[in-house]
Amino acid sequence: MPGVMVVNNGGPEIDGKTTIYVVVSAIMAAFGGLMFGYDNGIAGGVTSMDDFLEKFFPDVYQKKQIVQENNYCKYANQKLQLFTSSLYLAALFFSFVASRICTKHGRRLTMRLASIFFLAGALLDAFALNIEMLIIGRILLGVGVGFANQAVPLFLSEIAPAKIRGSLNVLFQLCVTIGILVANLVNYAVADIHPHGWRIALGIATVPAIMLCVGSLIITETPTSLVEREKFEEGRATLKRIRDSDNVDEEFDLIFHACELARQVKNPYRKLLNRSSRPPLTMGFKNNGALLSAVITGLVNVFSTALSVYLVDRTGRRILLLQAAVQMFISQVSH
Repeated sequence: MPGVMVVNNGGPEIDGKTTIYVVVSAIMAAFGGLMFGYDNGIAGGVTSMDDFLEKFFPDVYQKKQIVQENNYCKYANQKLQLFTSSLYLAALFFSFVASRICTKHGRRLTMRLASIFFLAGALLDAFALNIEMLIIGRILLGVGVGFANQAVPLFLSEIAPAKIRGSLNVLFQLCVTIGILVANLVNYAVADIHPHGWRIALGIATVPAIMLCVGSLIITETPTSLVEREKFEEGRATLKRIRDSDNVDEEFDLIFHACELARQVKNPYRKLLNRSSRPPLTMGFKNNGALLSAVITGLVNVFSTALSVYLVDRTGRRILLLQAAVQMFISQVSH
């Protein structure tokens, strides 16, 4: 069954206070986005470090010393590309597995599994002795990405009161951009630490992984997930605790009916194969100067996402989407 998000438009007034529990839970869960962003941004910088290339990809390192060789040819190495892309391939496949686990066993367990895969992958990469360890580590990180990207956005949307749900949903993306920025800053900082700067860069990924693991032990399951699994009384009790109010009947009824509607959706993934879904599916997933450029891009990304957290519930999603489309169009045309 697909995930459920309850939206209260013109319905009964719901006592949806932003409690300290919601704030703490959102912060802990958002480490999943930070982890994803860091792993997404760290590989590009690490693969440009001479110590890393000399140890694992000597052919690429030798090509890099040839001034006349262009960058495309320097990095044309299948094993190097496999190291980079294995994370995304694993994330793509295991996101479908995580979807089932998220539905059957809840968001909390899925986030815990994500943190375990993140931690194992980061440790394996940081202490890698050969290419095989590197790639296996990246695959484990990809599994963690697949699990976290399924559970964390759902968790954030399901614990959020309606008035700040948009902001909490964008919080995950904000943490992704912060993670990318931190990765770029780390790459820039450790590039001149020889010979193990790359190990430091890859090893720092254990920090958000540990935080996500601790967070998954502290937080409770979402009321929506409990109702999905027909644990109605536990779901109602959890909703009362999250909202710090006994006046949750209206919201609980909305959750219950939303879950009933979701159960009626059959084979949602088959719609990806429809002709109308093909255009989006065809849309695809760079020495110190390049690293600095990535830092600048990351800063702009974080600023823009933080601004959208403030604006999304004030101006609405449509206005933000339209201005983003115009801005992206102008950027593409100017190139």
